[in-house]
Amino acid sequence: MGGFAAIGECMIELSGANGDQWRMGFAGDTLNTSWYVRALTDADFAVDYVTAFGDDPFSLKQRAFLAENGINTAHSPVITGARPGLYAITLTGVERSFTYWRNDSAARHLGDDPQALALSLDGRKIIYFSGITMGILSPKSRQNVLNAVSNARRQGTLVAFDANYRPRLWENAETARQALIDAYHVADIALPTFPDENALFGDATPEETAARIASYGVREIVVKDGTDPALVVADDRQSRVPAIRANAVDTTGAGDSFNGGYIASRLAGLEPVDAAARAHRVAARVVEFHGALAPMGEARKAFSR
Repeated sequence: MGGFAAIGECMIELSGANGDQWRMGFAGDTLNTSWYVRALTDADFAVDYVTAFGDDPFSLKQRAFLAENGINTAHSPVITGARPGLYAITLTGVERSFTYWRNDSAARHLGDDPQALALSLDGRKIIYFSGITMGILSPKSRQNVLNAVSNARRQGTLVAFDANYRPRLWENAETARQALIDAYHVADIALPTFPDENALFGDATPEETAARIASYGVREIVVKDGTDPALVVADDRQSRVPAIRANAVDTTGAGDSFNGGYIASRLAGLEPVDAAARAHRVAARVVEFHGALAPMGEARKAFSR
């Protein structure tokens, strides 16, 4: 078994600079995590982003951007006439808000071809996906993703999942709850964020979140909670792992970079508590840069410190 594959949507990211000046990049929750897994693993370790692309100039730029940064795209289809989704980040202090244009995103079709999806996931050491992955898909494609991930898991692949609940992606809360529960049922590692789980499931504490997710059969759980300690539940033990103080300028991608740091640490053989501590270091460095993708070299320095 070898390599890492993330399933999701690569979007055009517009981040504010001065006045009406905007900087264009590429990002998206699972892509951000892939970026940090790429940054924190050996160059010969395969990292793939499984999505669907359009055939417009921006889609071509997406694919070139990924290739230039050592991220492959497996058997991701190209959809004739489609184009990427787009979002803009606006900041109030260091806290961010997002405006999205994604209804016609090519990535909404990433699960339409079960055979291509299965080929993209075949033989991976670990697969990662999120609630945003699930939320952009039709019910049929959502089930195709769950089937493909479950089949890979039966072949020995580890599966990591972050619910990453975004209400606007879902028809209603009940649909979201059921889809995310279904996803947790095929996961070995859960990387939820407590405020998201509180909003959707009503959990009063991170411990309640961990207990509920454990009831789905997940054996390794890390509940992130912003600048508060992360709760790590593994091997029948619970531990609180403090966050790292940072000179934050933009919290975009903080949780995604934590996930990337955690996955890379586990791939390197670290135990869950040590992996969470190292993931906090990565996230603390990432929020000191604008946009979701901090320079890979800076992430590596934080990871190795």
